Amino acid sequence: MRQVFLNKGLDGFWVAECPSLPGCISQGETKELALQNIKEAIELYIETLVDDNLPVPEEHFESILAVV
Repeated sequence: MRQVFLNKGLDGFWVAECPSLPGCISQGETKELALQNIKEAIELYIETLVDDNLPVPEEHFESILAVV
């Protein structure tokens, strides 16, 4: 299980990012599509790390949302 942040991009698409996997970002026309796409991106990201014998970063569910 990975933490994912969703934001509406300037082009109207939803952008999904997994902070514990640097550079693991995807998007979709809807929130649902963005979540499906980031799930696939996370799976492929981790699969590539394992194939390359690299460590898979641990997930730390710690975030703060602040509106200022």
